[in-house]
Amino acid sequence: MITVHGIPNCDTVKKARTWLAEHGVEHHFHDFKKQGVPEAALDRWLAAAGWETVINRKGTTWRQLDEATRTGVNDGASARAVALANPSVIKRPVVQWGDGAITVGFDAAAWQQRL
Repeated sequence: MITVHGIPNCDTVKKARTWLAEHGVEHHFHDFKKQGVPEAALDRWLAAAGWETVINRKGTTWRQLDEATRTGVNDGASARAVALANPSVIKRPVVQWGDGAITVGFDAAAWQQRL
């Protein structure tokens, strides 16, 4: 089963979920806002994709963090701590595919190849 992690009102998450539905791909949605960030999953994402990919350093939430927090994110452990405290800094959607692979963000062409 495919699990899409994100926030329901995020435009990219909406596009991704719509794309999956249009292609008849069943999936489970994990809402960061309601269900929190699963710590074990976050560890897998950081290991698979790297903290630089998982943390969205261009988004509003990142920009709203104080300077000390932003400069303190320089490795997987510091990124993990910030992501757990501020789930909206995680780039969305994070998808765990049926084969265990992890992707971050939405890319219709890449997703089509996965199917």
